[in-house]
Amino acid sequence: MRIPGALLRHSAGRIGLVIIGVLTVAAVLGLLGLTPHDPLAQDRLARLQPPGGSYLMGTDLFGRDILSRLMVGVGQSFTVAFLSVGIAATVGTVLGLTAAWFGGLWDGVAMRMMDVLLAFPAILLALLIVAILEAGMATSVLAIAVVYTPIFTRVARGPALSLKTRSFVDAARTFGSSRRYILTRHLLGDLVAPLTVQFTLALAWALLTEAALSFLGLGTQPPNPSLGLMLSDSRNLMEMAPWMLIFPAAVIMLAVLGFNLLGDALRDIADPRSRRALS
Repeated sequence: MRIPGALLRHSAGRIGLVIIGVLTVAAVLGLLGLTPHDPLAQDRLARLQPPGGSYLMGTDLFGRDILSRLMVGVGQSFTVAFLSVGIAATVGTVLGLTAAWFGGLWDGVAMRMMDVLLAFPAILLALLIVAILEAGMATSVLAIAVVYTPIFTRVARGPALSLKTRSFVDAARTFGSSRRYILTRHLLGDLVAPLTVQFTLALAWALLTEAALSFLGLGTQPPNPSLGLMLSDSRNLMEMAPWMLIFPAAVIMLAVLGFNLLGDALRDIADPRSRRALS
């Protein structure tokens, strides 16, 4: 079954695609600098202007356009989320596959390391890494990648342990296939579906983690726009300028909802029992 067509036939998948599609377009425009106003430009005469007129979503305490800052902030958040989850998926998949294939001491050492990382709450582990290193976007990517690597390791290792004992793997060995070919073509090929689902769901949590780090001042640093920083700036102005809180919070909520809907749809598509209902 082709994934795009199946997603379009899935109600949650359609909604998720629309949400993520709109946010992705806004993020790309923001990263390219195609925003209604300069997101860093300050206009003292337009401070705390409510939504309307030339400022569709109003302005903040420094007279900066919130819509423009949201577009750039979404781009920053998506960049951090995709980079960090991409690193975690790559490292975790390699660790999980090799641990399942070789077993023994390597499997024990690798999985005990993952258990240690999983023993920490995700946000606390990310805070610890950022506190040790210098706060910034690159550190956020590294911290989130470390946090989510154990999840992908477990997702890859479990099915790989079962797959390596299957008859088609024995047949590949008999025909002289190399270890690399078996790992990449046979084992990894059968893990694409669960890893894709996990990748999509991890993006939602990565966005929340990045927003939390920025909210605490440990992620993206000012004056660069960030969804978490915008929420932090609105804390003392919620009654006077509620739009400063509402719009960044709504964008975070929609992004997380969109990725979760996509993940749920992909999980249904990957499930053979649900696949019959969608076909």
